[in-house]
Amino acid sequence: MFIHAIDPVLLRIGPLQIRYYGVLFVIAILLGYWILRKQAREKEMSMEVIEEYLLFLILGIIVGARLFHVIVYQAGYYFADPARILYIWRGGLASHGAVLGAILVTWWFSRKKSIPFYTLADMIALPIAVGSIFIRIGNFINGEIVGRITNVPWAVQFQGYDGFRHPSQLYEAVKNVIVSAMMWRLTLLKNLPPGFLFWSLLAAHSTLRFLVEFFKDYQTSFEPIFGIFTMGQVISLIVVLGAGIMLWKTWQLGKQGKTAKKE
Repeated sequence: MFIHAIDPVLLRIGPLQIRYYGVLFVIAILLGYWILRKQAREKEMSMEVIEEYLLFLILGIIVGARLFHVIVYQAGYYFADPARILYIWRGGLASHGAVLGAILVTWWFSRKKSIPFYTLADMIALPIAVGSIFIRIGNFINGEIVGRITNVPWAVQFQGYDGFRHPSQLYEAVKNVIVSAMMWRLTLLKNLPPGFLFWSLLAAHSTLRFLVEFFKDYQTSFEPIFGIFTMGQVISLIVVLGAGIMLWKTWQLGKQGKTAKKE
């Protein structure tokens, strides 16, 4: 078993603090930018358009993830001191909110630029999956979103929490590595129907998230829901159901398109 003794602050310069979480977030953005540029070149899209889209996408992800976390998971804590809502470098970003923010921005930007929604949505599937790996590592360094009490050999004692707990943040990071590998493999396939990558990301992420949640501590005062599930699991089940339906519809439309071309 281990004691969590990592200082979340990487560097202190007077009143200024540079946190590991912030550095990892920047790394996630840079990797996402690199992947998007590569995909844009393959699709012969304008780099100026991609860079503009990325700026709005980052804003949508941050705002969506933060507001979702604040409202759904820790409303009492943040509304007691609303200034805390702005302290995103201390962590507290919800992945479901990040995806929702990305979807809304992508829908808005696709209409603004007259680009098919699924063209952009499929492009961000791999960058989001990869970036999520670093965010979860940042959660671990911050000692937040901890797991449930356990006696497994790799259990960690986090400051401010009783007992040794599952390092569920690292479980989430491994989950995101698996999802990233799946998305990368799918990007190598040819002639996938539009939207297939996007819905695959939601289905894979939420399915694995549902499983990881069994090891995470409850994050809201009204959990467990139905006596067993966390809020994250309930949301994940809804997303899996919706994504599964849309995957089936997308695949069927793709088959119909191929048949029409042959005729």
